[in-house]
Amino acid sequence: MAKAEQIRKSLSGNEAVATAMMQINPDVMAAFPITPSTEVPQYFSSFVANGQCTTEFVPVESEHSAISACIGASGAGARVFTATSANGLALMHEMLYIAAGDRLPVIIAAVNRALASPINIHNDHSDTMGERDTGFIQIYAENVQEAYDNFIQTVKIAEHPEVMTPAMVCYDGFITSHAVENFYMLNNEDVEGFVGENKRVEDGLLGKENKLIGALGLQDVYMEMKRQQLEGVLNAKRVCLDVAKEFEELTGRKYGFFEEYKLDDADYAIVIIGSSAGTAKRAIDDLRIKGVKAGLLKIRLFRPFPSEEIAKALKNAKAIAIMDKSEGMSGNGGPLYTDVVSSLYGISDNKIIMSFIYGLGGRDVKVSSIEKVYNELQNAVKTGKYKRHNYLEVRE
Repeated sequence: MAKAEQIRKSLSGNEAVATAMMQINPDVMAAFPITPSTEVPQYFSSFVANGQCTTEFVPVESEHSAISACIGASGAGARVFTATSANGLALMHEMLYIAAGDRLPVIIAAVNRALASPINIHNDHSDTMGERDTGFIQIYAENVQEAYDNFIQTVKIAEHPEVMTPAMVCYDGFITSHAVENFYMLNNEDVEGFVGENKRVEDGLLGKENKLIGALGLQDVYMEMKRQQLEGVLNAKRVCLDVAKEFEELTGRKYGFFEEYKLDDADYAIVIIGSSAGTAKRAIDDLRIKGVKAGLLKIRLFRPFPSEEIAKALKNAKAIAIMDKSEGMSGNGGPLYTDVVSSLYGISDNKIIMSFIYGLGGRDVKVSSIEKVYNELQNAVKTGKYKRHNYLEVRE
């Protein structure tokens, strides 16, 4: 595949994602505004009004209605997108299970924001982490480039016939959604060509054959249907890599389940999701100059969770800090921590593994904050003493 022409642009994450939506030109977008995702349907509706795409834009009265409209349209065979954040995503909760169980590849631009209460409009990951078990694929971005690229790739992953699973493209509210960054954009024709036509048009309720979606399934079939659903989610791992390889051939940009940054020889590793990975990279560069072997594993694909691959990537680290922008309320660390520890169980039992809850409600995370985490890891290796569950930059 020949490399595509790329255009250097300066856009916010929300405008970049809305632009990707416009370039894909879905059949339907239903949405209800909520900070900080409001700009996505705002930009997209202007693209529709200006004739830049032919999508049917459906303004609705709530997020529950938005996802319900998406489910109906997708069930009919349409390619469907929406966008939301925080309490809006929580209001969709009931219907997320419906979309996933009915194997409808709806794509949600999930702009991460803290859940109330107390009311907070700033970034953490409590919203999407709260929906991690609904059956949606979840792919996270560090910056505007990744948010744009992830959206284009995720449509192709979700609609793959061996996956047929809805997906959330997640990126940090305000930090990524509103910050304007330079990135490289494809032209419309290359995006359309990469994603391809909607092949589900004849497979939905409006196709030539009679279909039944969302039927009653009692104890005689429910378990088998859930097992089939899981298989689709698991297949997304292989398809994710296949699509990433095609995307690399088109753009030169390489993606996988995660990104490893100076991890091969690292004694001290951080596992993190989202925009804070950029801050961590700067801290690592500073520590490397001082002779500290620090490294990073930035998670991109969170659902399905690439357990074996993560365990392999972390095999050389002596001490690991797993950083969550979401409190699991178990007293046993956040959601990322429990998944990573489960992945390492029986493989790396002698490692020091620490949980750090950070950045809740938009609490600032500085380079010095990340350096504190690496200092804690070094002290743990030296002394053998450490706290398993920690809060970073909190007033106790």
